[in-house]
Amino acid sequence: MTLRRFGVLVGLVCLVVFVLVCLVVSGVLGRQWSLVVDKFGQLGFASAAAVRFWRSGARRVGAARRWRWWMAAAMGALVVGLGSWIWGQIFLGVSLPSTTVASVGFLLVPALALCAVLVLGHGGSGSLPAHRSRVVVVLDGVIVVGSLFVLTWVSLLESVVRAWATSGPGFATVVAHPAAYVVLMVALLVSSWTHRAVRQLPMLFVALAAVAQSSSGWAFAYLVSQGAGSIPTVADIGFMVSPALFFLAAFAPGAGRRDRAVPGRLGAGELLHLLVPYLPMLVTGLFIVVGTATGVRLNPLEIYVGLGVVLLVIARQLLTLIDNVRLLDQLRISRERLRHQAYHDPLTGIANRVLFREHLDQALDGSDPVVVLFIDVDGFKRINDEYGHAEGDTILQVVAARLKGCVRAHDTVARLGGDEFGVLVTGYEQAPEEIGERVLDALREPHATAAGEHTIRASVGIAHRARAERGPTSDDLLGSADAAMYAAKRMGKGMVVVHGTVEAELS
Repeated sequence: MTLRRFGVLVGLVCLVVFVLVCLVVSGVLGRQWSLVVDKFGQLGFASAAAVRFWRSGARRVGAARRWRWWMAAAMGALVVGLGSWIWGQIFLGVSLPSTTVASVGFLLVPALALCAVLVLGHGGSGSLPAHRSRVVVVLDGVIVVGSLFVLTWVSLLESVVRAWATSGPGFATVVAHPAAYVVLMVALLVSSWTHRAVRQLPMLFVALAAVAQSSSGWAFAYLVSQGAGSIPTVADIGFMVSPALFFLAAFAPGAGRRDRAVPGRLGAGELLHLLVPYLPMLVTGLFIVVGTATGVRLNPLEIYVGLGVVLLVIARQLLTLIDNVRLLDQLRISRERLRHQAYHDPLTGIANRVLFREHLDQALDGSDPVVVLFIDVDGFKRINDEYGHAEGDTILQVVAARLKGCVRAHDTVARLGGDEFGVLVTGYEQAPEEIGERVLDALREPHATAAGEHTIRASVGIAHRARAERGPTSDDLLGSADAAMYAAKRMGKGMVVVHGTVEAELS
């Protein structure tokens, strides 16, 4: 759906919700019919959202499909919860129903929506395991809720439990239901700043729906704690608006905005990700310190929840440390890989011209004898023209492997470009000509490929420094070896020419 059409849909839904809220709150329909309009309006939007999420998910693949199907399941749970609630309030006449089915259905909505957020936020590729980053996001939400729980228990929640919600379904409906939406909101907040995929319109409407549900949920809890036998319709506005927002989330186009990161600066998302779980805990800690200093006694539940929050923070820190160690290891591996790519030929895997030049400079700084071989494959263009470039690449790989096999491990074999190779031998005991002949003998051995059997011929030019002396530089030796190689080609190819004897041989 385009943004323009979605804007029209938003206007229509807002108009419908406004009319429904006015009818219910004004009381013109009477208590019973207002309740019918309220609950069946919620049920209609929730059912339509479930169908839309399911159908839109079926047309997609990967994370885009999975998060929509999680939302479809959440809307299905909301439909079940509302159906059970409607049955109790409208058909059985129970003012404050607390059936297990309704409680479980309502609790499953934020839990399944949280799964959708985690799938969307971590569906792409990442440097860390997706399950670990999901655990951190969930831990953040639970830490925040646990901290807020300690703050509000004395003033509100304890009286709620004592007044009415002493049973399992009642407690889940009054306390756990709005608290679960707080966890969902925290997870959305953290994920939206640290994962670009979450920063899109569908998740914005999911967040607004969570705010609406949680607001009416806490209002419901407060009224129950005050001994209300029935809930006024005005406290139900959040419950009425929430399914409509979920419905809009199902139709919202999934286009997130792009953010530009500033190099070397801690972004707002990273800062928020670091501080979110600790700010509520800090406030809770101050509350406990001030309370105990002024003589307020904490009951066992408050103490246990506080300790649980501390343990969750420790667990989060351990996960963060593990992730940091993993990131550092990945950074080291990436740097090594980049360095290897910068100094090695991608086709043959041997050194490139840059690394060959570095090794040659280091060898010339020492006192050992240095031999440089410049090798050019004869007739390479004909191989490419007759057999194709794939066969030519195979020839180059064979040449590289054979060159490495006929020199020592600490000698350097490099591809200098095209069909030209270089070999650097230091501390040699043989005559340079013998090294060149050994290279030619290794290359002449026939090899079989998919295109048939080939015999590689090459021309080798050699330049050397017999002892430590000032004078020959890297450019001098490379230039001399290159000149000797071209002299070998002029003399008939498949030959070895050592610089210094070239003039005598050509004269």
